[in-house]
Amino acid sequence: MAARPLAVKVVSAAQMRRIEDRSEEAGVSKDTLMENAGLEVARAVRRRLGHLPGVRVVVLVGPGNNGGDGLVAARHLNGWGARVLAYLSGPRPSPDPKLDALRDLGTTIARASDDQDLALLREWLSLAHAIVDSVLGTGRSRPIEGALAAILGEVSRARSSRPDLALLALDVPTGLDADTGAVDPLTPTPDVTLALGYPKLGMFALHGAESVGALKVLDIGLPPGLDDDVKVELMTEASAARLLPLRPLTAHKGSFGRALIVAGSPNYVGAARLAALAATRVGAGLVTLAIPAGLQPSVAAGATEPIFIPLPESSPGFADPERAASLLLEAMPTYDSLLVGCGLGQDERTLDLLERLLLGGGPFPPSVVDADALNFLASRGDAWSESFTQGAVLTPHPGEMSRLTGESTTRLQSDRVATATTAAQAWGKVVALKGAFTVVAAPDGRVALSPFTNPGLASAGTGDVLAGAIAGLLAQGVGLFDAATLGVYLHGAAGESVRAELGDAGMVATDLLPELPKAIRALAGSRT
Repeated sequence: MAARPLAVKVVSAAQMRRIEDRSEEAGVSKDTLMENAGLEVARAVRRRLGHLPGVRVVVLVGPGNNGGDGLVAARHLNGWGARVLAYLSGPRPSPDPKLDALRDLGTTIARASDDQDLALLREWLSLAHAIVDSVLGTGRSRPIEGALAAILGEVSRARSSRPDLALLALDVPTGLDADTGAVDPLTPTPDVTLALGYPKLGMFALHGAESVGALKVLDIGLPPGLDDDVKVELMTEASAARLLPLRPLTAHKGSFGRALIVAGSPNYVGAARLAALAATRVGAGLVTLAIPAGLQPSVAAGATEPIFIPLPESSPGFADPERAASLLLEAMPTYDSLLVGCGLGQDERTLDLLERLLLGGGPFPPSVVDADALNFLASRGDAWSESFTQGAVLTPHPGEMSRLTGESTTRLQSDRVATATTAAQAWGKVVALKGAFTVVAAPDGRVALSPFTNPGLASAGTGDVLAGAIAGLLAQGVGLFDAATLGVYLHGAAGESVRAELGDAGMVATDLLPELPKAIRALAGSRT
């Protein structure tokens, strides 16, 4: 059995072309890659449909290499007994060995230009069990119109009237931009996208993610080492498992680090509790919660594991900036990680405390900056990055990122990878841009994409759990980028477990807490 890949790279269309060129230089021709791709697609169709003899499959064939992959898939499906219609959406190059090989088998081949009113296509779609979309792939560069628009319209109508009609997209759904994720209005969303060699960046963009269906990456026989310059990776179980900190049998609580969490205000005591408990649930040896003294009893009632630093108050529920900052800075050297921001609020006294704490020059341990601490940084314009020089993970959601950068959420969300990468390099910080397919970016250009998208996590408090989890991993000695990556993966895996049991409506942040150690156990077990 082949070993699972530690990492799955995510590429742009240009990077994919370069990798294919390098493959040819390494002795594996593009024709061989096309043959491998078509065979793997045909196998995926067979797995989907099961028994093939007599089953009808419509393969929509485009003019380029994506269409060539489809012709190879059609050839194998025909050879395995399926009744195949290879439907050419436009002219093919001449000569065309892949089309000639299919014709030699007696496969039914039709051209859209010869199909008056698309009557033949409509008839086949009414009887088909599956459609393979191999029209444009990564070559889409213009709006869909003309004959292709009519063809995709027929596909959408057939799928609307027959929900059991499977649609599988070869490499990229037709009409989805492989780089930006922009989606043509006529693009039919497949049941599954069969990415060839690598998933493409556009599949993880805001609209692209909604138009891919289930994503499966097919091995097409590319030689190893051709993607070493690709810095964007999709988190996998194997890649996350290798980031887990060691848990030696002879350990004591001091072995797993000390995390300090500065959080909470009168309106947001739950945020402090969630963050502290998340840090304990990912294995931190000792978690200390620094909170205004008057709030300690209510938080402690629901969080028995953390210890507390009651912060001196200037008024009930609000820390006195000068005395609290002095106390925290004095304690800081005894901790292995710091989390600041969850539920702090935006009171002027709190902002004064953050000024003294974050922009006072430190030093303090590897840190997580979340929520209201991010809003504080945003209020300082661009100058904060010059004063805040400590190693840290910033965990903004799109609204917070908008405030930090001054850009609209629409523009930032249009290319989330570029947004996170640019910010990480500009600020010299690891950035975890939260949302569907959370993006973790390092200042050196490395990027990790979460494989999870879960509407159940779009509820209050789940971000506090994530921030606490990352802080707990930092306390155990995991590096900034790795802690953010592993924290995001565990958080997403915990969310999937809750969704499997409860569904995604009504999921609350506290549901994630007991699932975090289960996610860690599952990762640790996958290494054996």
